[in-house]
Amino acid sequence: MTGRIDVHQHLVPPPYRDALRAAGITEVGGRALPDWSPETAQALMDEAGIATGVLSVSAPGTTFLDDPAAAVRLAREVNEYGAELVERNPDRFGHFATVPLPDVEAATAEATHALDTLHADGVVLLANSRGTYLGEEGQDQLFAALDERQAVVFVHPAELPGPAVPGVAPFAADFLLDTTRAAYLLVRNGIVRRYPNIRFVLSHAGGFVPYAAHRLAMGMANDGHSFPDALTDLRSFYFDTALSASPSALPALLAFARPERILFGSDWPFATDMVVHYFAKGLEQHLEHTPFGATIEAAIDHGNAAALFPRLARQTVPVTPAGRAKALRGEIKSRAVGALFKLAATSARG
Repeated sequence: MTGRIDVHQHLVPPPYRDALRAAGITEVGGRALPDWSPETAQALMDEAGIATGVLSVSAPGTTFLDDPAAAVRLAREVNEYGAELVERNPDRFGHFATVPLPDVEAATAEATHALDTLHADGVVLLANSRGTYLGEEGQDQLFAALDERQAVVFVHPAELPGPAVPGVAPFAADFLLDTTRAAYLLVRNGIVRRYPNIRFVLSHAGGFVPYAAHRLAMGMANDGHSFPDALTDLRSFYFDTALSASPSALPALLAFARPERILFGSDWPFATDMVVHYFAKGLEQHLEHTPFGATIEAAIDHGNAAALFPRLARQTVPVTPAGRAKALRGEIKSRAVGALFKLAATSARG
């Protein structure tokens, strides 16, 4: 059975976990650093009908390291780990390489190595790295290298520059603004037009982009940009559904994004197993009631990502006895959270 391709799944490899612990970092965006292993990842994937997870390191990437050389070394360690994992499990995993921004020269060198030598499926770029936003001036060397390789760039949020607001977990609200700021700058500063071969994927349905796109375009028009062109460029992004297939967020995404550019995302393991099932069921239940029905569900689950990552196009969910058992457990969980999703949808409609 052809399964989902999950473009927003994280890994926490041993060298990265060790570096975070050495720096005293025990949580990301207000969430505790989760346990992770290839085995637990595959168990969740079997339950959730995910054939392949394209893995990336989440925030803070390498930005927590003050020594630029140490950041370069850690990025290389993480990328070599990811490449080896994909080599051992090509049917189950893909890999977005980490680069040591905000050092543009070092990031360009690591992206080039990861794509050309390690054969990464793309790169992950944080929306901001130590306060420098993606799309600001001075990053053309990196974008040129990515454009030349027709790279997929997964844009993931980080904590906002400046102090957090007490009581507001950064992952709950700030991450959405961080992604939106990066998307705004990538369009406003002409990056998406100057480097048309880069395929940018925005995490979490693009933050506020679908909901606020016309307002964002108006802001660019105040800077002398064309309002229609700004909207066109905002729609050029790919969007994943991680934590976003809700009764309120998903309709905005479907109304704005190009349907062939919506991709399934789970955000596991920062999203718990139950949360993954909740939003996956939400996606399924909402799409049943759209004019596209099963057609767009299949595109979001598999087809759109298969077009973006041709090597993953034929991946299927394992159907071993153990795999069937895990899938059954996943279906039981899915039904339970489906009832919860229906209740949330009813509440959202008042």
